[in-house]
Amino acid sequence: MKPSSLSILVGLGWLLALITPPPAFAGTMLNDPKGFHGIPWGSALAALPNLILAETGEHVNAYDFKESPPPLGDAKVDSTRISTYDGKFARVIIRYRGRQTHDQLMIYLQSRFGPIERTPGQMTRGLNQQYNWRGIDTEINLTYEGRGERGFVFVESRELAPRFNDGLSETGY
Repeated sequence: MKPSSLSILVGLGWLLALITPPPAFAGTMLNDPKGFHGIPWGSALAALPNLILAETGEHVNAYDFKESPPPLGDAKVDSTRISTYDGKFARVIIRYRGRQTHDQLMIYLQSRFGPIERTPGQMTRGLNQQYNWRGIDTEINLTYEGRGERGFVFVESRELAPRFNDGLSETGY
């Protein structure tokens, strides 16, 4: 290999390293739930007695639990919003606050869906943390903002959740 070719490859490698976002901690999902709290992906939610319609839209409807949101393991969460796309159950958004709740959620998610794969030398603490479990039918993404001690968990159908982006324009407007 010519020295100039090697220089170009090294330069491209550095450029790729600079523009690539930092990795999230990802784990392979051990037990894909194929839904949330026993509700399978693709289900109609309107007839479920424990849910109430919270928002309506052209393609998206959102539901909240009539009673307080169900806990995840020992973690009590602030809210759980369940969304459909064209009448099919596709996504759950869970909001929570506090470091203790975050730690309880991490214990629950790792015990249920598998441990997070951690690469030596990576930070597991910081202002913003992101963890991901990916199964065949379900993807779970947890984001925790350390500064405000708040977090979000997205539980999504890998088939249906991408449809939420269908109405977005290429330019973001």
